[in-house]
Amino acid sequence: MTTKLKTITNEQKEQFEKAGYLIVKEVFTIEEIKEIDENFMSMSNEVIPGCFAPDLSQSLKEGEGDPLKRYPRMMHPHRVNDVAMKYMLHPKVMKILADLFEEEALAAQSMFYFKPPGARGQALHQDNFYLKVEPGTCIAAWTAVDSADQENGTLLVVPKTNNDELYCPEKADAKESFTTHYVKVPKGLKAEPAILDQGDVLFFNGNLIHGSYRNKTKDRFRKSFICHYAGESTTKIGSFYSPLFKGNGSKVEPETNLDSGPCGEVFDVEYPH
Repeated sequence: MTTKLKTITNEQKEQFEKAGYLIVKEVFTIEEIKEIDENFMSMSNEVIPGCFAPDLSQSLKEGEGDPLKRYPRMMHPHRVNDVAMKYMLHPKVMKILADLFEEEALAAQSMFYFKPPGARGQALHQDNFYLKVEPGTCIAAWTAVDSADQENGTLLVVPKTNNDELYCPEKADAKESFTTHYVKVPKGLKAEPAILDQGDVLFFNGNLIHGSYRNKTKDRFRKSFICHYAGESTTKIGSFYSPLFKGNGSKVEPETNLDSGPCGEVFDVEYPH
Protein backbone atom coordinates (compact mmCIF):
# COMPACT_ATOMS: atom_id res chain seq x y z
CA MET A 1 0.00 0.00 0.00
CA THR A 2 1.37 3.40 -1.00
CA THR A 3 1.61 5.95 1.80
CA LYS A 4 -0.11 9.24 1.01
CA LEU A 5 2.45 12.06 0.96
CA LYS A 6 1.60 15.34 2.68
CA THR A 7 4.47 17.63 1.68
CA ILE A 8 6.77 16.24 -1.01
CA THR A 9 5.80 14.81 -4.39
CA ASN A 10 5.84 11.17 -5.45
CA GLU A 11 8.79 12.01 -7.71
CA GLN A 12 10.74 13.47 -4.80
CA LYS A 13 10.03 10.44 -2.63
CA GLU A 14 11.14 8.14 -5.45
CA GLN A 15 14.36 10.17 -5.83
CA PHE A 16 15.09 9.81 -2.13
CA GLU A 17 14.43 6.08 -2.06
CA LYS A 18 16.39 5.37 -5.24
CA ALA A 19 19.43 7.66 -4.82
CA GLY A 20 19.41 8.05 -1.04
CA TYR A 21 19.14 11.83 -1.01
CA LEU A 22 16.84 14.68 -1.96
CA ILE A 23 17.43 18.42 -2.37
CA VAL A 24 14.40 20.52 -1.48
CA LYS A 25 14.68 24.11 -2.69
CA GLU A 26 13.88 27.16 -0.55
CA VAL A 27 12.82 25.32 2.59
CA PHE A 28 13.88 28.37 4.59
CA THR A 29 13.27 32.00 3.70
CA ILE A 30 16.09 34.54 3.42
CA GLU A 31 14.89 36.08 6.68
CA GLU A 32 15.07 32.71 8.45
CA ILE A 33 18.54 32.02 7.07
CA LYS A 34 19.64 35.46 8.28
CA GLU A 35 18.39 34.64 11.79
CA ILE A 36 20.27 31.32 11.78
CA ASP A 37 23.45 32.92 10.44
CA GLU A 38 23.47 35.85 12.88
CA ASN A 39 22.69 33.55 15.80
CA PHE A 40 25.62 31.19 15.18
CA MET A 41 28.08 33.91 14.23
CA SER A 42 27.28 35.55 17.55
CA MET A 43 27.79 32.23 19.35
CA SER A 44 31.14 31.79 17.58
CA ASN A 45 32.63 34.53 19.74
CA GLU A 46 32.35 32.57 22.97
CA VAL A 47 33.35 29.23 24.45
CA ILE A 48 30.28 27.07 25.14
CA PRO A 49 31.13 24.02 27.29
CA GLY A 50 30.13 20.72 25.69
CA CYS A 51 29.13 22.46 22.47
CA PHE A 52 31.82 24.73 21.05
CA ALA A 53 35.43 25.53 21.95
CA PRO A 54 37.08 27.94 19.50
CA ASP A 55 40.60 29.24 19.86
CA LEU A 56 39.74 32.94 19.77
CA SER A 57 43.40 33.84 19.37
CA GLN A 58 43.50 32.25 15.91
CA SER A 59 43.29 34.35 12.76
CA LEU A 60 41.69 33.62 9.40
CA LYS A 61 44.56 35.29 7.56
CA GLU A 62 46.07 33.08 4.89
CA GLY A 63 48.97 30.98 6.13
CA GLU A 64 48.31 31.52 9.83
CA GLY A 65 47.44 28.02 10.95
CA ASP A 66 44.27 25.92 10.86
CA PRO A 67 41.10 28.05 10.39
CA LEU A 68 39.08 25.29 12.06
CA LYS A 69 40.78 26.12 15.36
CA ARG A 70 38.98 29.45 15.27
CA TYR A 71 35.77 27.99 13.80
CA PRO A 72 35.40 24.31 14.76
CA ARG A 73 32.04 22.62 14.29
CA MET A 74 29.40 23.23 16.94
CA MET A 75 27.82 20.13 18.50
CA HIS A 76 24.26 19.91 19.90
CA PRO A 77 23.63 23.68 20.03
CA HIS A 78 19.90 22.97 20.53
CA ARG A 79 20.76 21.96 24.10
CA VAL A 80 21.92 25.49 24.92
CA ASN A 81 20.30 27.76 22.34
CA ASP A 82 16.64 28.45 21.57
CA VAL A 83 17.23 29.43 17.93
CA ALA A 84 18.97 26.11 17.26
CA MET A 85 16.07 24.22 18.85
CA LYS A 86 13.56 26.28 16.86
CA TYR A 87 15.11 25.42 13.51
CA MET A 88 15.90 21.81 14.39
CA LEU A 89 12.16 21.36 14.97
CA HIS A 90 11.02 23.66 12.15
CA PRO A 91 7.52 22.49 11.07
CA LYS A 92 8.37 22.43 7.37
CA VAL A 93 11.42 20.22 7.95
CA MET A 94 9.49 17.90 10.28
CA LYS A 95 6.71 17.50 7.69
CA ILE A 96 9.17 16.59 4.93
CA LEU A 97 10.84 14.09 7.26
CA ALA A 98 7.47 12.53 8.10
CA ASP A 99 7.00 11.81 4.39
CA LEU A 100 10.50 10.38 4.08
CA PHE A 101 10.26 8.21 7.22
CA GLU A 102 6.59 7.36 6.59
CA GLU A 103 6.07 8.18 10.27
CA GLU A 104 6.68 11.13 12.56
CA ALA A 105 10.30 12.22 12.99
CA LEU A 106 12.25 12.62 16.22
CA ALA A 107 15.18 15.07 16.35
CA ALA A 108 18.43 13.49 17.59
CA GLN A 109 21.19 16.00 16.91
CA SER A 110 21.97 19.51 15.76
CA MET A 111 25.31 20.82 14.48
CA PHE A 112 26.64 23.97 12.90
CA TYR A 113 29.61 23.89 10.50
CA PHE A 114 31.30 27.21 9.76
CA LYS A 115 33.82 25.86 7.21
CA PRO A 116 35.80 29.10 6.80
CA PRO A 117 38.07 29.83 3.81
CA GLY A 118 40.88 27.28 3.56
CA ALA A 119 39.27 24.82 6.00
CA ARG A 120 39.70 21.10 5.51
CA GLY A 121 36.73 18.97 4.52
CA GLN A 122 35.32 15.82 6.11
CA ALA A 123 36.26 12.43 4.71
CA LEU A 124 33.54 10.21 3.25
CA HIS A 125 31.52 8.42 5.94
CA GLN A 126 28.07 7.10 6.89
CA ASP A 127 26.04 8.81 9.62
CA ASN A 128 24.35 5.77 11.11
CA PHE A 129 27.77 4.30 11.88
CA TYR A 130 27.74 6.87 14.71
CA LEU A 131 24.07 7.36 15.58
CA LYS A 132 23.37 3.59 15.72
CA VAL A 133 19.64 4.00 15.15
CA GLU A 134 17.62 0.77 15.36
CA PRO A 135 15.52 -0.33 13.64
CA GLY A 136 16.26 1.28 10.30
CA THR A 137 18.52 4.29 10.04
CA CYS A 138 18.64 8.04 10.57
CA ILE A 139 18.02 10.87 8.10
CA ALA A 140 20.06 14.08 7.94
CA ALA A 141 18.73 17.52 7.04
CA TRP A 142 21.66 19.62 5.78
CA THR A 143 20.68 23.29 5.44
CA ALA A 144 22.77 25.62 3.29
CA VAL A 145 23.24 28.83 5.30
CA ASP A 146 25.65 30.01 2.59
CA SER A 147 25.37 28.94 -1.03
CA ALA A 148 27.38 25.72 -1.31
CA ASP A 149 29.36 24.75 -4.39
CA GLN A 150 32.50 22.86 -5.35
CA GLU A 151 34.77 25.84 -4.68
CA ASN A 152 33.75 26.37 -1.05
CA GLY A 153 33.47 22.67 -0.25
CA THR A 154 29.86 21.62 -0.66
CA LEU A 155 28.75 18.16 0.40
CA LEU A 156 29.63 15.17 -1.78
CA VAL A 157 27.17 12.29 -1.95
CA VAL A 158 27.58 8.79 -3.39
CA PRO A 159 24.18 7.98 -4.92
CA LYS A 160 22.64 4.55 -4.36
CA THR A 161 24.75 3.69 -1.31
CA ASN A 162 21.72 4.21 0.93
CA ASN A 163 20.89 0.51 0.78
CA ASP A 164 24.45 -0.58 1.57
CA GLU A 165 25.41 -1.99 4.93
CA LEU A 166 27.69 0.04 7.18
CA TYR A 167 31.32 -0.18 6.08
CA CYS A 168 34.33 -0.42 8.37
CA PRO A 169 36.22 2.83 7.74
CA GLU A 170 39.90 3.30 7.01
CA LYS A 171 42.12 6.10 8.30
CA ALA A 172 41.46 9.43 6.62
CA ASP A 173 44.10 11.83 5.28
CA ALA A 174 44.51 14.35 8.11
CA LYS A 175 45.77 16.95 5.65
CA GLU A 176 42.38 17.01 3.93
CA SER A 177 39.92 15.82 6.60
CA PHE A 178 39.38 17.07 10.14
CA THR A 179 37.86 13.68 11.09
CA THR A 180 39.78 10.41 11.11
CA HIS A 181 37.41 7.92 9.42
CA TYR A 182 37.22 7.34 5.67
CA VAL A 183 34.87 5.06 3.73
CA LYS A 184 35.88 4.11 0.19
CA VAL A 185 33.51 4.68 -2.70
CA PRO A 186 32.21 1.27 -3.83
CA LYS A 187 33.40 0.07 -7.23
CA GLY A 188 31.34 1.43 -10.11
CA LEU A 189 30.03 4.42 -8.18
CA LYS A 190 31.34 7.97 -7.70
CA ALA A 191 30.93 10.90 -5.34
CA GLU A 192 28.90 13.78 -6.77
CA PRO A 193 28.64 17.39 -5.51
CA ALA A 194 25.33 18.60 -4.09
CA ILE A 195 24.99 22.23 -5.22
CA LEU A 196 22.72 24.28 -2.96
CA ASP A 197 21.53 27.86 -2.70
CA GLN A 198 20.88 29.59 0.62
CA GLY A 199 17.83 28.07 2.28
CA ASP A 200 17.92 24.79 0.35
CA VAL A 201 17.98 21.58 2.39
CA LEU A 202 19.66 18.33 1.44
CA PHE A 203 17.96 15.33 3.06
CA PHE A 204 19.88 12.06 3.00
CA ASN A 205 19.71 8.52 4.31
CA GLY A 206 21.94 7.60 7.25
CA ASN A 207 23.68 4.83 5.31
CA LEU A 208 24.50 7.09 2.34
CA ILE A 209 28.23 7.65 1.90
CA HIS A 210 28.99 11.37 1.92
CA GLY A 211 31.65 13.91 2.88
CA SER A 212 33.34 17.01 1.51
CA TYR A 213 36.55 18.49 0.15
CA ARG A 214 38.25 21.56 1.61
CA ASN A 215 37.04 25.12 1.13
CA LYS A 216 39.32 26.34 -1.67
CA THR A 217 38.16 29.95 -1.57
CA LYS A 218 39.99 32.81 0.13
CA ASP A 219 36.97 34.84 1.22
CA ARG A 220 33.84 32.64 1.40
CA PHE A 221 32.50 30.61 4.30
CA ARG A 222 30.37 27.52 3.67
CA LYS A 223 28.16 27.62 6.73
CA SER A 224 25.59 24.88 7.24
CA PHE A 225 23.07 23.90 9.90
CA ILE A 226 22.86 20.12 10.10
CA CYS A 227 20.40 18.00 12.06
CA HIS A 228 19.87 14.26 12.36
CA TYR A 229 16.55 12.55 12.92
CA ALA A 230 15.13 9.11 13.66
CA GLY A 231 11.65 7.75 13.07
CA GLU A 232 9.21 7.53 15.98
CA SER A 233 9.45 3.71 15.84
CA THR A 234 13.12 3.94 16.90
CA THR A 235 13.85 1.72 19.90
CA LYS A 236 17.62 2.25 20.22
CA ILE A 237 20.12 5.05 19.54
CA GLY A 238 23.68 5.87 20.59
CA SER A 239 23.87 7.48 24.02
CA PHE A 240 25.40 10.72 22.67
CA TYR A 241 22.13 11.44 20.80
CA SER A 242 19.60 10.98 23.60
CA PRO A 243 17.17 12.49 24.43
CA LEU A 244 15.25 12.80 21.17
CA PHE A 245 12.64 15.52 20.60
CA LYS A 246 9.20 15.45 19.04
CA GLY A 247 8.05 18.33 16.88
CA ASN A 248 6.28 19.88 19.88
CA GLY A 249 9.54 19.92 21.87
CA SER A 250 8.68 17.06 24.23
CA LYS A 251 11.43 14.54 25.01
CA VAL A 252 11.63 10.87 24.04
CA GLU A 253 14.30 8.64 25.54
CA PRO A 254 14.70 5.32 23.70
CA GLU A 255 16.97 2.56 24.93
CA THR A 256 20.66 3.41 24.68
CA ASN A 257 22.36 1.35 21.98
CA LEU A 258 25.48 -0.12 23.56
CA ASP A 259 26.35 -2.20 20.48
CA SER A 260 29.87 -1.22 19.36
CA GLY A 261 28.80 -1.64 15.75
CA PRO A 262 29.98 -3.84 12.88
CA CYS A 263 33.64 -2.90 13.29
CA GLY A 264 34.19 -3.35 17.02
CA GLU A 265 34.99 -1.03 19.90
CA VAL A 266 38.21 0.25 18.34
CA PHE A 267 36.14 2.56 16.13
CA ASP A 268 34.24 4.14 19.02
CA VAL A 269 37.17 6.49 19.68
CA GLU A 270 36.04 8.74 16.82
CA TYR A 271 34.46 11.93 18.14
CA PRO A 272 30.69 11.61 17.61
CA HIS A 273 29.46 12.80 14.23
